[in-house]
Amino acid sequence: MANTNVKRVKTSDLELKDRLVAIQRVTKVTKGGRHFSFAAIVVVGDENGVVGYGLGKANEVTTAISKGVEDAKKNLIKVPVLNGTIPHEQETKFGGARVFMKPAAPGTGVKAGGAMRAVFESVGIKNVLAKSKGSSNPHNLVKATIAALSEMRDAYTVAGLRGIPMSRVFNG
Repeated sequence: MANTNVKRVKTSDLELKDRLVAIQRVTKVTKGGRHFSFAAIVVVGDENGVVGYGLGKANEVTTAISKGVEDAKKNLIKVPVLNGTIPHEQETKFGGARVFMKPAAPGTGVKAGGAMRAVFESVGIKNVLAKSKGSSNPHNLVKATIAALSEMRDAYTVAGLRGIPMSRVFNG
């Protein structure tokens, strides 16, 4: 199911910070011995509603991380953040990973696991309750979390799509 309301963002005027989610050492055994390479999952964001993820593979850790950052900058999305939390509950699945997130009161903090925490902190979400069910594979967790955040819509967007004033969105 393709999401039509995903807002792509240009990287030119953003100050992005990167977070390393996971690094994996891959071993290839040949008759000449073992050959090691590395795969790095990186999340980038401006901590103001913009986030993206990338995967970098190389023979050295630092090169893999920099390739992951470049890949992450190519697929940035805009996420609605209201008062430091998300606008509504959301549950999404990607592969074997299923994520559930719900808004939290100010002062709660980010109650989420490692891969999800990196995504939330990169977006700039300060208060959220999140749970990962199923697979704990960081690749799928990051993809599921970003998919869930890309499906978020705030009240202003809903009002604009329906062509009604804001007062009718809340009062029905």
